[in-house]
Amino acid sequence: MKGIRGISQVSRRAFAATSSHPPLSEPLSGLKVSAGAVHMYQDVHVTKLPSGLVIASLENYSPASRIGVLVRAGSRYETLDSLGVTHLLRLASGLTTKGASAFRICRGIEAVGGSLGVNTTRETMLYTVDCLRDQIDTVMEYLINVTTAPEFRPWELAELTPRVKLDNAIASKSVQIGVLENLHAAAYKNALSNSLYCPDYMVGKISTDQMHTFVQNNFTSGRMALVGLGVDHAVLKQVGEQFLNIRSGTGTAGSNAVYHGGELRQQTGDSLVHAALVAEGAAVSSAEATAFGVLQHVLGVGPRVKRGSNTTSLLDQAISKVSTQPFDASAFNASYSDSGLFGVYTISQAATTRDVIKAAIGQVSSIAQGNLAASDLSRAKAQLKAEYLMSIESSESLLETIGTQALTEGTYHSPEAITQKVDAVSSSDVINAAKKFVSGKKAMAASGHLVNTPFLDEI
Repeated sequence: MKGIRGISQVSRRAFAATSSHPPLSEPLSGLKVSAGAVHMYQDVHVTKLPSGLVIASLENYSPASRIGVLVRAGSRYETLDSLGVTHLLRLASGLTTKGASAFRICRGIEAVGGSLGVNTTRETMLYTVDCLRDQIDTVMEYLINVTTAPEFRPWELAELTPRVKLDNAIASKSVQIGVLENLHAAAYKNALSNSLYCPDYMVGKISTDQMHTFVQNNFTSGRMALVGLGVDHAVLKQVGEQFLNIRSGTGTAGSNAVYHGGELRQQTGDSLVHAALVAEGAAVSSAEATAFGVLQHVLGVGPRVKRGSNTTSLLDQAISKVSTQPFDASAFNASYSDSGLFGVYTISQAATTRDVIKAAIGQVSSIAQGNLAASDLSRAKAQLKAEYLMSIESSESLLETIGTQALTEGTYHSPEAITQKVDAVSSSDVINAAKKFVSGKKAMAASGHLVNTPFLDEI
């Protein structure tokens, strides 16, 4: 649900005459300021309340504020009887709550030029609102209502069925989405195998009771983080203490992801074959997670410029020796709280798919054998650091990064700490990560004209 005016379109001049807030060049009194900063600014502050709710904020003196509620309630927490509930929950974010009607939520946020959005992953749901600093109280009312007091009226849920079908139809037309969904289904027995989308056989069948049960079990204080950019930490903490201490505890404990490997193939008439081959990687907070990130950039993550060359990619160099047909290849790396996937993703002509996949796997095996040049390692570290630093330049990514770290670890790691962690990765760390992939049990998903695509046991 978007407001009529996007927050990014509001002129900065609109804030020049505002006198109700301290000057943007001065820090808030009583809070720590980063040493050596050219301009005064606040550090990220993290507080954990007795209820388990985590409060995290960055006062960056922006004229616009972004506030989010991150909940550990992704699709991995769905049961077999409620598959697709998070998909419906995402679409239901603007429906009637116990404190405000759908009409009031929509018009109220639009009236102040704000916006409300919801993003979901396999592990979390993130509700965000954008607004001018003067309108924080107004939009917070709607954010609290949406996250803590939904009603899920049956007739409103029924009206969402066409939108669920549309989402599924759009996703089905994306080959890459289909391959990645099949890859997780093949790799895991439970939890992370759940799709981000509602299964077709469940469309229109998820009841109000199922929605309420999922919210009761997962939307608890111990599974939430309240995160803000451009907001006073004391204000955010007060909101959390008064309105988000709804249900204490950690809710229903989800099952640990069980990796087992496997294969899913989707035969179509497409002349291009998409294939993903992975082994179990690293959990996001594990010591080897950074090594897998560096290995991913050693192998190559695709060109940064549309239709640009990818001459530094070791995967491209290896595949070019065996195929003259157009192809695309990149390393795949996904980390979750208790598991991860690492491997290669290739797109190739049907006739050359076997050679392309084997060449890609051969390049990873070469690194596992110790063939890693110092220049390639240095380049990969620089690319990984640049990717991370550029990602947190956007408020959307920064808010999610702060919230995820605060929710999972109870703290926030500064960009300096992250880059130092990347610099500390050694050549042997990257080689060991490659060895783990080579020796690990594989999972594979492929889509296209698979006449020349090898089966998993043939690789």
